[in-house]
Amino acid sequence: MRKLVYYVATTLDGYIAGPDGGDPSGAEFFPLAQDLISFMIEHYPEALPTAARKALGISDPGTTFDTVLEGRASYEVGLAAGTTDAYRHLRHLVFSTTLKSHNPDVEIVPGSARQRVRQLKNEPGKDLWLVGGGKLAHSLLPEIDRLILKQNPSVIGAGIPLFDGPFEFHRFQPVAQSVLDSGIRVLTYDRVSEASTKA
Repeated sequence: MRKLVYYVATTLDGYIAGPDGGDPSGAEFFPLAQDLISFMIEHYPEALPTAARKALGISDPGTTFDTVLEGRASYEVGLAAGTTDAYRHLRHLVFSTTLKSHNPDVEIVPGSARQRVRQLKNEPGKDLWLVGGGKLAHSLLPEIDRLILKQNPSVIGAGIPLFDGPFEFHRFQPVAQSVLDSGIRVLTYDRVSEASTKA
């Protein structure tokens, strides 16, 4: 079965964007360090935006993801930048009850995010990449199988949290870590099954 993977950049205090909710890429607290770009090219080339892939001459389809999922606010960051599909090389779904279609290649999901993700997990293919944002991540928390956090050595004190919602306990265990010279740590956690927590 396909996994739902929340692969996202975060600060030390657990924020994925600043208070304005805009695109954090390249911000002082999320610098586009060359070693991070190299890491992404080597391990997750499919998670780079299509325009960046073209600029870097990347044609590697990657081995991890073939589908990207995001919430309305996250998608609208791309719309504000003039793109209706930042990931044209992937199947693209946006979860929103209010958003109108801007691109026939992007599926707008107005209904239950959890139900749609469960359907996607049972389809053949590579894993599902949850790119953001915090509200969608919280709503899908019971369905998230793996966290891959690009943890930046920065603290901002306020912004869009990694999981934006009420208290809900889930347990994950660390399975891998890569420490880059820039100070960014790429941390991978897998969900601990309910059976394991009760044992």
